[in-house]
Amino acid sequence: MILSDKVMTPDRNARAALSILCEARQGMQPWQRVRLNDLSPRGFQVSWRMPVNPRQVLRLRIPGMTPLSAHIRWHDKKVLGCEFEAPLHVAVFDHIVRSAGLSATGLR
Repeated sequence: MILSDKVMTPDRNARAALSILCEARQGMQPWQRVRLNDLSPRGFQVSWRMPVNPRQVLRLRIPGMTPLSAHIRWHDKKVLGCEFEAPLHVAVFDHIVRSAGLSATGLR
């Protein structure tokens, strides 16, 4: 973590390899079950099996949290790489990582 102006923020390069079942959707499409496979304060990767519109915002619903908005930065047939509209706060990032059963050693 970086101490800047007395506020702790997650290192923008911190990354956690994890596996959490979540829900995601674009626009008014129904929520789809996805697996969150990789998380950083600035973005994430999820499994994806539906058609995707890279110009449309994706909403990610992690269990126990309000939906998060993200932009699709890359995709292949089975995985999306997304960037959050607003980076995760350090406490939110840490909570998600801890909820996935990882400690600081789970970070890469």
